[in-house]
Amino acid sequence: MGPGRIAVTGLAALVLLFLIAPVVIIVIVSFSSADYLRFPPPGLSLRWYERFFGVASWRQAIWVSTQVAALTMVFATVLGFLASLALVRGRFRGKGAIYAFLLSPMIVPTIITAIGLYFFFVRLKATGSILAMALGHTVLALPIVVIIMAATLQGFDVRFEQAALSLGASRLTALRRVTLPLIMPGVLSAALFAFLTSFDELLIPLFLAGVEVQTLTVRVWNSLRLEVDPTIAAVSSFLIAVTIAVLGGSALLRGRGERV
Repeated sequence: MGPGRIAVTGLAALVLLFLIAPVVIIVIVSFSSADYLRFPPPGLSLRWYERFFGVASWRQAIWVSTQVAALTMVFATVLGFLASLALVRGRFRGKGAIYAFLLSPMIVPTIITAIGLYFFFVRLKATGSILAMALGHTVLALPIVVIIMAATLQGFDVRFEQAALSLGASRLTALRRVTLPLIMPGVLSAALFAFLTSFDELLIPLFLAGVEVQTLTVRVWNSLRLEVDPTIAAVSSFLIAVTIAVLGGSALLRGRGERV
């Protein structure tokens, strides 16, 4: 191994350490026996996880986040699939502009999107509702779903669908019984990313959440303003675990799709 290769490997290791170290520290602190955030911890304990899962307000926040993320997953997956199908299969002018518009929430700062959604839902008197937060999260999750679904549809062999059409199946039947089963790993992967995008989002629910309806991220934000104890580290570790689980599930589905 030459000096250049050693330098590149060392730099990559430093970057990896820089990215992973904060996560490892948070997880370790979540098991601390101290009454405040301290690293390294003086001892190990599960008391902060017991407090996290034992307090009703934290459990309610998890339930709200799960409901919002589930609705977001459904909305973004359905809309993203239909939009991707039109963009990949359709032949019309302005496809590039439409694709850019669908991806624009990835470019526009989230704070601007959140403020716009806030004024929109205030007029409808819908702030503080799970549906409003789910629709707001759909705006952020839709570009991710479109990217994944468009790539999945572009890699799909249309000859399977054409064979079904030649045997007398309607386009809807061919889509439902041939295309969808074959691209299902990509659909589920997109759905999981939509769920994760919603579950971890802070800014939009910070503007749209109400006093009684708060997501887990908003509950963490409010707790940080009042008190800082290892419960926050336990919540953060929970969010990290959810992220790892979703990414792992997506990787498994992607591997299954490649085998198919």
